[in-house]
Amino acid sequence: MPVEHYENFPVASLLLPARLRQPIEAIYRFARGADDIADEGDATPAERLAGLAAYRAELERIARGEPAATPPFQELAETIRERALPLQPFHDLLDAFAQDVVKKRYADYAELLAYCRRSANPVGRLVLHLFGRNEAEHLAQSDCICTALQLINFWQDIAIDWQKGRVYLPQSDLAQFAVSEADIAAGRCTPAWTALLIFQIDRAEALMRRGLPLVHALPGRLGWEIRLTAQGGLRILERLRAARGDVFRHRPTLGPWDWLVVAGRSLRM
Repeated sequence: MPVEHYENFPVASLLLPARLRQPIEAIYRFARGADDIADEGDATPAERLAGLAAYRAELERIARGEPAATPPFQELAETIRERALPLQPFHDLLDAFAQDVVKKRYADYAELLAYCRRSANPVGRLVLHLFGRNEAEHLAQSDCICTALQLINFWQDIAIDWQKGRVYLPQSDLAQFAVSEADIAAGRCTPAWTALLIFQIDRAEALMRRGLPLVHALPGRLGWEIRLTAQGGLRILERLRAARGDVFRHRPTLGPWDWLVVAGRSLRM
């Protein structure tokens, strides 16, 4: 399954038990499709919101026990029924994608975390539900990992998001470090910019490490999937740190050597 558009979401892989690949693929397709409506192509904001409203209407049909109107939702409805999945995480995802259509700036870190709670955390919670692990401690750890991955993706893609008119760096942090949006537009990697990005890197890393104990509480294959995903995120942070936050000329990506490092670190967790 392609993952290039959804780096922060866990998706079905060969590491996962075969019996759970189809349910996770169904969840992924829902999230990917809704995110594409909100973010891809040249549709107007009104058209994007209408498309997301159609997704919400399908969820409401599922909640009422009515047949889905389109084939993709027929598979999702079957997965939700068979696995007794809660519907709220799906609604949370739609809320986040609709917010992306109309909201381009975040006042502070708390506001950004509230967005991540709906844009990233729901998929992690749904995967835990599939494995029957709904303990509060594990859900909180999953939230930490998913939010950290979302933040890492934001900092990795600052220049890309700027071209879409979006700034996920909290406005209060920009002010604190005396960085302006003009600096982003010009791609200026000043000492102030470096200090701002190192601050964000440290914060995302601390959040990720708070969630890492989850890997020891989960069954084998899922635990390994999360180990690799989390270590991949941490490796991106290392790349960001080594570049001193210069995402304009050094967008960090992971190559074959990086994945060997990630695999080795996963073995030692």
